[in-house]
Amino acid sequence: MSSCYYKDFPALRALEGELGYSLPPLAYLDNAATTHKPSTVLEAVEGYYRDCNANPYRGVYRTSVASTRLYEGSRAIVADFIGAKADEIVFTRNTTEAINLVAHCFALERLRPGDEIALPISEHHSNLVVWQHVCEKTGAKLVFLHPDKNGRLRDNEMEEKIGPATKIVAIAHVSNVLGTIFPIERIVSRAHDMGAVVMLDCAQSAGHRPLDMKRLGVDFAAFSGHKMYAPMGIGVLYARTDLLESMPPYMFGGEMIDAVHERHSTFEAGPKRFEAGTPNVAGAIGLAAAIDYLTRIGFDEIESIERDLANRLIDGMRAIDSLRIYGNPYPTLDRSGVVAFGVVGAHPQDVALVLDSRNIAVRSGSHCAQPLHRRLGVEQSCRVSPCFYNTPDEIDRFLDTVEGARRTISRRIMSVFP
Repeated sequence: MSSCYYKDFPALRALEGELGYSLPPLAYLDNAATTHKPSTVLEAVEGYYRDCNANPYRGVYRTSVASTRLYEGSRAIVADFIGAKADEIVFTRNTTEAINLVAHCFALERLRPGDEIALPISEHHSNLVVWQHVCEKTGAKLVFLHPDKNGRLRDNEMEEKIGPATKIVAIAHVSNVLGTIFPIERIVSRAHDMGAVVMLDCAQSAGHRPLDMKRLGVDFAAFSGHKMYAPMGIGVLYARTDLLESMPPYMFGGEMIDAVHERHSTFEAGPKRFEAGTPNVAGAIGLAAAIDYLTRIGFDEIESIERDLANRLIDGMRAIDSLRIYGNPYPTLDRSGVVAFGVVGAHPQDVALVLDSRNIAVRSGSHCAQPLHRRLGVEQSCRVSPCFYNTPDEIDRFLDTVEGARRTISRRIMSVFP
Protein backbone atom coordinates (compact mmCIF):
# COMPACT_ATOMS: atom_id res chain seq x y z
CA MET A 1 0.00 0.00 0.00
CA SER A 2 1.47 3.38 -0.97
CA SER A 3 0.91 6.98 0.06
CA CYS A 4 -0.20 9.47 -2.58
CA TYR A 5 2.24 11.97 -1.01
CA TYR A 6 5.26 9.69 -0.90
CA LYS A 7 6.13 10.57 -4.50
CA ASP A 8 6.45 14.28 -3.62
CA PHE A 9 9.64 13.60 -1.61
CA PRO A 10 12.70 12.70 -3.74
CA ALA A 11 14.72 11.27 -0.84
CA LEU A 12 12.09 8.62 -0.10
CA ARG A 13 13.20 5.98 -2.58
CA ALA A 14 14.67 2.49 -2.61
CA LEU A 15 18.37 2.35 -1.70
CA GLU A 16 21.03 -0.16 -2.64
CA GLY A 17 22.86 -1.91 0.18
CA GLU A 18 26.60 -1.59 0.56
CA LEU A 19 27.05 -5.29 -0.18
CA GLY A 20 25.24 -5.04 -3.50
CA TYR A 21 21.88 -6.51 -2.51
CA SER A 22 18.67 -4.52 -2.70
CA LEU A 23 17.14 -3.22 0.50
CA PRO A 24 13.44 -2.63 0.91
CA PRO A 25 12.38 0.95 0.22
CA LEU A 26 13.34 3.40 2.95
CA ALA A 27 10.79 3.56 5.76
CA TYR A 28 11.74 6.90 7.28
CA LEU A 29 10.13 6.94 10.74
CA ASP A 30 12.27 9.60 12.43
CA ASN A 31 10.16 12.62 11.52
CA ALA A 32 10.33 14.03 15.06
CA ALA A 33 14.04 14.64 14.41
CA THR A 34 13.69 16.13 10.92
CA THR A 35 11.40 15.74 7.94
CA HIS A 36 12.16 15.25 4.26
CA LYS A 37 11.55 18.04 1.80
CA PRO A 38 9.00 17.95 -1.05
CA SER A 39 10.11 18.81 -4.57
CA THR A 40 8.32 22.16 -4.42
CA VAL A 41 10.47 23.25 -1.46
CA LEU A 42 13.69 22.08 -3.10
CA GLU A 43 12.74 23.88 -6.31
CA ALA A 44 11.90 27.11 -4.45
CA VAL A 45 15.30 27.17 -2.71
CA GLU A 46 17.20 26.30 -5.89
CA GLY A 47 15.17 28.85 -7.87
CA TYR A 48 16.06 31.65 -5.48
CA TYR A 49 19.78 31.02 -5.75
CA ARG A 50 19.57 30.47 -9.49
CA ASP A 51 17.39 33.45 -10.41
CA CYS A 52 17.48 35.99 -7.59
CA ASN A 53 20.62 35.73 -5.48
CA ALA A 54 20.96 39.16 -3.88
CA ASN A 55 21.23 40.66 -0.43
CA PRO A 56 17.84 42.04 0.68
CA TYR A 57 17.32 45.64 1.84
CA ARG A 58 20.76 46.85 0.75
CA GLY A 59 20.32 47.56 -2.94
CA VAL A 60 18.05 49.49 -5.25
CA TYR A 61 18.75 47.17 -8.19
CA ARG A 62 15.97 44.83 -9.20
CA THR A 63 17.29 41.51 -7.82
CA SER A 64 17.94 43.07 -4.41
CA VAL A 65 14.46 44.57 -4.39
CA ALA A 66 13.03 41.20 -5.44
CA SER A 67 15.00 39.46 -2.68
CA THR A 68 13.59 41.89 -0.12
CA ARG A 69 10.05 41.29 -1.35
CA LEU A 70 10.49 37.51 -1.26
CA TYR A 71 11.92 37.60 2.27
CA GLU A 72 9.26 39.90 3.67
CA GLY A 73 6.60 38.03 1.72
CA SER A 74 7.75 34.83 3.41
CA ARG A 75 7.39 36.56 6.79
CA ALA A 76 3.79 37.47 5.92
CA ILE A 77 3.05 33.87 4.85
CA VAL A 78 4.43 32.53 8.15
CA ALA A 79 2.39 35.07 10.12
CA ASP A 80 -0.82 34.10 8.33
CA PHE A 81 -0.03 30.41 8.86
CA ILE A 82 -0.01 30.80 12.66
CA GLY A 83 -2.64 33.52 13.08
CA ALA A 84 -0.19 36.32 13.82
CA LYS A 85 0.91 39.66 12.36
CA ALA A 86 4.02 40.02 10.22
CA ASP A 87 5.66 42.34 12.75
CA GLU A 88 5.34 39.58 15.38
CA ILE A 89 7.53 37.16 13.37
CA VAL A 90 11.30 37.00 13.86
CA PHE A 91 13.29 34.66 11.61
CA THR A 92 15.90 32.60 13.50
CA ARG A 93 18.01 29.56 12.70
CA ASN A 94 15.78 27.13 14.58
CA THR A 95 13.59 26.61 17.65
CA THR A 96 16.63 26.60 19.94
CA GLU A 97 17.79 30.03 18.82
CA ALA A 98 14.26 31.42 19.15
CA ILE A 99 13.97 30.22 22.76
CA ASN A 100 17.42 31.59 23.53
CA LEU A 101 16.37 34.96 22.11
CA VAL A 102 13.45 35.12 24.56
CA ALA A 103 15.66 34.00 27.44
CA HIS A 104 18.33 36.62 26.79
CA CYS A 105 16.21 39.56 25.63
CA PHE A 106 13.17 39.09 27.85
CA ALA A 107 13.90 36.85 30.85
CA LEU A 108 17.38 38.11 31.79
CA GLU A 109 16.07 41.66 31.70
CA ARG A 110 13.17 41.01 34.07
CA LEU A 111 13.66 38.06 36.43
CA ARG A 112 14.86 38.54 39.99
CA PRO A 113 15.66 36.28 42.99
CA GLY A 114 12.48 34.59 44.18
CA ASP A 115 10.89 34.51 40.73
CA GLU A 116 10.03 31.11 39.25
CA ILE A 117 10.10 29.50 35.81
CA ALA A 118 7.70 26.54 35.54
CA LEU A 119 8.19 23.79 32.96
CA PRO A 120 7.45 20.07 32.58
CA ILE A 121 10.22 17.60 33.36
CA SER A 122 9.59 16.23 29.85
CA GLU A 123 11.00 19.29 28.07
CA HIS A 124 13.60 19.04 25.31
CA HIS A 125 17.00 20.30 26.48
CA SER A 126 16.53 23.37 24.25
CA ASN A 127 13.63 24.42 26.47
CA LEU A 128 15.37 23.47 29.71
CA VAL A 129 19.10 24.23 29.66
CA VAL A 130 18.53 27.84 28.59
CA TRP A 131 16.23 28.40 31.60
CA GLN A 132 18.84 26.85 33.89
CA HIS A 133 21.20 29.53 32.59
CA VAL A 134 18.62 32.27 33.24
CA CYS A 135 18.17 31.05 36.80
CA GLU A 136 21.92 30.99 37.41
CA LYS A 137 22.21 34.58 36.20
CA THR A 138 19.12 36.04 37.92
CA GLY A 139 18.59 33.99 41.08
CA ALA A 140 15.24 32.75 39.83
CA LYS A 141 14.16 29.15 40.47
CA LEU A 142 13.09 26.30 38.20
CA VAL A 143 9.86 24.52 39.18
CA PHE A 144 9.12 21.24 37.42
CA LEU A 145 5.68 19.94 36.50
CA HIS A 146 5.50 16.15 36.44
CA PRO A 147 3.28 14.38 33.90
CA ASP A 148 1.46 11.27 35.16
CA LYS A 149 2.27 7.75 33.95
CA ASN A 150 0.31 8.39 30.75
CA GLY A 151 2.21 11.58 30.04
CA ARG A 152 -0.63 13.96 30.95
CA LEU A 153 -0.41 17.11 33.05
CA ARG A 154 -3.23 17.08 35.57
CA ASP A 155 -5.02 20.26 36.63
CA ASN A 156 -3.90 19.91 40.25
CA GLU A 157 -0.26 19.73 39.11
CA MET A 158 -0.66 22.94 37.11
CA GLU A 159 -2.42 24.72 39.97
CA GLU A 160 0.24 23.64 42.48
CA LYS A 161 3.28 24.48 40.35
CA ILE A 162 2.10 27.64 38.53
CA GLY A 163 1.56 30.24 41.23
CA PRO A 164 2.08 33.91 42.17
CA ALA A 165 5.89 33.61 41.96
CA THR A 166 5.76 32.16 38.44
CA LYS A 167 6.98 34.62 35.80
CA ILE A 168 7.48 32.28 32.83
CA VAL A 169 5.90 28.97 31.85
CA ALA A 170 7.99 27.17 29.19
CA ILE A 171 6.32 24.17 27.59
CA ALA A 172 6.28 22.08 24.42
CA HIS A 173 2.99 21.90 22.55
CA VAL A 174 3.75 18.21 21.85
CA SER A 175 6.32 16.20 23.80
CA ASN A 176 9.12 14.91 21.57
CA VAL A 177 9.34 11.74 23.70
CA LEU A 178 5.94 11.00 25.22
CA GLY A 179 3.95 12.28 22.24
CA THR A 180 1.57 14.07 24.63
CA ILE A 181 -0.39 17.00 23.22
CA PHE A 182 -0.50 19.29 26.23
CA PRO A 183 -3.62 21.38 27.10
CA ILE A 184 -2.04 24.69 26.17
CA GLU A 185 -5.13 26.87 26.51
CA ARG A 186 -5.68 25.69 30.11
CA ILE A 187 -2.02 26.23 30.91
CA VAL A 188 -2.08 29.71 29.37
CA SER A 189 -5.19 30.62 31.36
CA ARG A 190 -3.56 29.54 34.62
CA ALA A 191 -0.28 31.29 33.77
CA HIS A 192 -1.96 34.56 32.85
CA ASP A 193 -4.11 34.46 35.98
CA MET A 194 -0.83 34.34 37.93
CA GLY A 195 0.73 37.16 35.90
CA ALA A 196 3.15 34.88 34.00
CA VAL A 197 3.97 34.71 30.30
CA VAL A 198 4.05 31.49 28.26
CA MET A 199 6.86 30.36 25.95
CA LEU A 200 5.48 27.61 23.67
CA ASP A 201 7.78 25.20 21.82
CA CYS A 202 5.90 24.20 18.65
CA ALA A 203 8.71 22.15 17.09
CA GLN A 204 6.61 18.96 17.16
CA SER A 205 3.28 20.53 16.26
CA ALA A 206 3.86 23.14 13.53
CA GLY A 207 3.79 20.71 10.61
CA HIS A 208 1.09 18.41 11.98
CA ARG A 209 -1.82 20.52 13.22
CA PRO A 210 -3.11 24.05 12.67
CA LEU A 211 -1.68 26.75 14.93
CA ASP A 212 -3.44 29.94 15.95
CA MET A 213 -1.42 32.07 18.33
CA LYS A 214 -4.35 34.31 19.21
CA ARG A 215 -6.59 31.34 20.04
CA LEU A 216 -3.87 29.62 22.06
CA GLY A 217 -3.17 32.92 23.81
CA VAL A 218 0.58 32.33 24.19
CA ASP A 219 3.03 35.21 24.54
CA PHE A 220 5.93 33.59 22.69
CA ALA A 221 6.16 30.58 20.40
CA ALA A 222 8.93 28.96 18.38
CA PHE A 223 9.32 26.33 15.70
CA SER A 224 11.88 25.04 13.18
CA GLY A 225 11.43 24.79 9.44
CA HIS A 226 13.26 21.49 9.10
CA LYS A 227 10.67 19.63 11.21
CA MET A 228 7.87 20.81 8.91
CA TYR A 229 9.26 19.91 5.45
CA ALA A 230 11.31 23.12 5.02
CA PRO A 231 15.12 23.54 4.89
CA MET A 232 17.42 23.31 7.87
CA GLY A 233 18.72 26.59 9.21
CA ILE A 234 15.45 28.53 9.31
CA GLY A 235 13.25 28.93 12.35
CA VAL A 236 10.59 31.26 13.70
CA LEU A 237 9.97 33.17 16.89
CA TYR A 238 6.47 34.53 17.42
CA ALA A 239 6.31 37.29 20.03
CA ARG A 240 3.40 39.51 20.99
CA THR A 241 3.96 42.99 19.57
CA ASP A 242 4.09 44.75 22.92
CA LEU A 243 6.62 42.26 24.28
CA LEU A 244 8.80 42.35 21.18
CA GLU A 245 8.91 46.15 21.24
CA SER A 246 10.05 46.09 24.86
CA MET A 247 12.97 43.73 24.25
CA PRO A 248 16.54 44.87 23.51
CA PRO A 249 18.59 43.11 20.81
CA TYR A 250 21.25 40.59 21.77
CA MET A 251 23.13 40.33 18.47
CA PHE A 252 24.55 43.42 16.82
CA GLY A 253 25.63 44.22 13.29
CA GLY A 254 24.21 45.04 9.90
CA GLU A 255 20.52 45.42 9.05
CA MET A 256 19.33 45.74 12.66
CA ILE A 257 20.71 49.28 12.84
CA ASP A 258 18.75 52.52 12.72
CA ALA A 259 21.69 54.91 13.12
CA VAL A 260 25.35 54.51 14.15
CA HIS A 261 27.39 57.27 15.77
CA GLU A 262 30.94 57.14 17.04
CA ARG A 263 29.99 56.10 20.57
CA HIS A 264 26.41 54.88 20.40
CA SER A 265 23.85 53.36 18.05
CA THR A 266 20.09 53.06 17.75
CA PHE A 267 18.27 50.03 16.43
CA GLU A 268 15.43 49.13 14.10
CA ALA A 269 11.95 48.56 15.49
CA GLY A 270 10.13 45.24 15.18
CA PRO A 271 11.58 41.94 14.01
CA LYS A 272 14.57 43.41 12.14
CA ARG A 273 16.10 44.44 15.49
CA PHE A 274 16.71 40.72 16.14
CA GLU A 275 17.91 39.72 12.65
CA ALA A 276 21.47 41.00 12.56
CA GLY A 277 23.54 40.31 9.46
CA THR A 278 22.62 38.78 6.13
CA PRO A 279 19.46 36.72 6.62
CA ASN A 280 18.71 33.22 5.36
CA VAL A 281 16.51 34.38 2.48
CA ALA A 282 16.47 31.00 0.75
CA GLY A 283 15.50 29.30 4.01
CA ALA A 284 12.60 31.72 4.52
CA ILE A 285 11.45 31.12 0.94
CA GLY A 286 11.72 27.37 1.48
CA LEU A 287 9.65 27.68 4.66
CA ALA A 288 7.00 29.65 2.78
CA ALA A 289 6.97 26.96 0.09
CA ALA A 290 6.56 24.24 2.75
CA ILE A 291 3.64 26.17 4.25
CA ASP A 292 2.06 26.43 0.79
CA TYR A 293 2.50 22.68 0.33
CA LEU A 294 0.92 21.87 3.70
CA THR A 295 -1.91 24.33 3.09
CA ARG A 296 -2.75 22.78 -0.29
CA ILE A 297 -2.98 19.34 1.31
CA GLY A 298 -4.91 20.72 4.28
CA PHE A 299 -4.57 19.88 7.95
CA ASP A 300 -7.81 17.91 7.95
CA GLU A 301 -6.19 15.49 5.52
CA ILE A 302 -2.83 15.52 7.31
CA GLU A 303 -4.37 14.90 10.74
CA SER A 304 -6.61 12.13 9.36
CA ILE A 305 -3.68 10.26 7.77
CA GLU A 306 -1.43 10.70 10.79
CA ARG A 307 -4.18 9.65 13.20
CA ASP A 308 -4.77 6.43 11.24
CA LEU A 309 -1.03 5.70 11.17
CA ALA A 310 -0.69 6.43 14.90
CA ASN A 311 -3.60 4.15 15.76
CA ARG A 312 -2.15 1.34 13.67
CA LEU A 313 1.30 1.87 15.17
CA ILE A 314 0.30 2.09 18.84
CA ASP A 315 -2.22 -0.77 18.68
CA GLY A 316 0.42 -2.95 16.98
CA MET A 317 3.13 -2.03 19.49
CA ARG A 318 0.85 -2.75 22.44
CA ALA A 319 0.33 -6.28 21.11
CA ILE A 320 4.07 -7.07 21.29
CA ASP A 321 4.87 -8.60 24.68
CA SER A 322 8.57 -7.69 24.66
CA LEU A 323 7.90 -4.00 23.96
CA ARG A 324 7.26 -1.23 26.47
CA ILE A 325 5.69 2.07 25.44
CA TYR A 326 6.65 5.16 27.46
CA GLY A 327 3.72 7.47 28.05
CA ASN A 328 0.15 6.72 27.04
CA PRO A 329 0.01 3.20 25.53
CA TYR A 330 -3.32 3.91 23.80
CA PRO A 331 -4.13 6.04 20.75
CA THR A 332 -6.09 9.03 22.07
CA LEU A 333 -6.89 12.54 20.88
CA ASP A 334 -4.36 14.08 23.27
CA ARG A 335 -1.57 11.87 21.95
CA SER A 336 0.42 12.26 18.74
CA GLY A 337 2.13 9.51 16.74
CA VAL A 338 5.51 10.17 18.40
CA VAL A 339 6.17 7.00 20.42
CA ALA A 340 9.17 6.27 22.64
CA PHE A 341 9.64 2.62 23.52
CA GLY A 342 11.99 -0.03 24.83
CA VAL A 343 12.45 -3.72 24.03
CA VAL A 344 12.92 -5.83 27.14
CA GLY A 345 16.47 -7.17 27.37
CA ALA A 346 17.76 -5.16 24.39
CA HIS A 347 19.72 -1.90 24.24
CA PRO A 348 17.89 0.82 22.26
CA GLN A 349 20.86 1.29 19.93
CA ASP A 350 20.86 -2.43 19.08
CA VAL A 351 17.13 -2.26 18.35
CA ALA A 352 17.66 0.72 16.06
CA LEU A 353 20.45 -1.12 14.22
CA VAL A 354 18.21 -4.16 13.68
CA LEU A 355 15.56 -1.87 12.23
CA ASP A 356 18.18 -0.15 10.05
CA SER A 357 19.14 -3.55 8.63
CA ARG A 358 15.64 -3.57 7.10
CA ASN A 359 16.01 0.07 5.98
CA ILE A 360 13.73 1.37 8.73
CA ALA A 361 14.92 4.65 10.26
CA VAL A 362 14.09 5.34 13.92
CA ARG A 363 15.93 7.27 16.61
CA SER A 364 17.69 5.82 19.64
CA GLY A 365 19.12 7.72 22.60
CA SER A 366 17.79 10.18 25.15
CA HIS A 367 16.21 12.45 22.49
CA CYS A 368 17.60 15.53 24.28
CA ALA A 369 15.41 14.72 27.30
CA GLN A 370 17.72 13.14 29.89
CA PRO A 371 15.79 14.27 33.01
CA LEU A 372 12.60 12.70 31.63
CA HIS A 373 14.34 9.42 30.87
CA ARG A 374 15.76 9.25 34.38
CA ARG A 375 12.26 9.81 35.74
CA LEU A 376 11.06 6.96 33.49
CA GLY A 377 13.77 4.76 35.01
CA VAL A 378 15.81 4.32 31.82
CA GLU A 379 18.83 6.03 30.29
CA GLN A 380 17.69 5.79 26.67
CA SER A 381 14.82 4.70 24.48
CA CYS A 382 13.95 4.17 20.85
CA ARG A 383 11.53 6.56 19.19
CA VAL A 384 9.33 6.05 16.15
CA SER A 385 7.56 9.06 14.62
CA PRO A 386 5.56 8.71 11.40
CA CYS A 387 4.04 11.53 9.37
CA PHE A 388 1.57 11.83 6.51
CA TYR A 389 4.01 10.66 3.80
CA ASN A 390 4.48 7.34 5.59
CA THR A 391 2.37 4.34 4.68
CA PRO A 392 0.51 1.55 6.52
CA ASP A 393 2.93 -0.93 4.90
CA GLU A 394 5.87 0.89 6.51
CA ILE A 395 4.17 0.73 9.90
CA ASP A 396 3.58 -3.01 9.44
CA ARG A 397 7.20 -3.56 8.38
CA PHE A 398 8.34 -1.71 11.50
CA LEU A 399 6.06 -3.83 13.72
CA ASP A 400 7.20 -7.10 12.14
CA THR A 401 10.87 -6.17 12.51
CA VAL A 402 10.70 -4.80 16.04
CA GLU A 403 8.76 -7.87 17.21
CA GLY A 404 11.70 -10.06 16.25
CA ALA A 405 14.39 -7.59 17.33
CA ARG A 406 15.22 -9.30 20.62
CA ARG A 407 15.66 -12.68 18.89
CA THR A 408 17.83 -11.09 16.19
CA ILE A 409 20.04 -9.39 18.77
CA SER A 410 20.37 -12.62 20.77
CA ARG A 411 21.48 -14.54 17.66
CA ARG A 412 24.08 -11.89 16.87
CA ILE A 413 25.45 -11.99 20.41
CA MET A 414 25.65 -15.82 20.28
CA SER A 415 27.53 -15.66 16.98
CA VAL A 416 30.18 -13.48 18.64
CA PHE A 417 30.20 -15.29 22.02
CA PRO A 418 29.20 -18.89 21.24
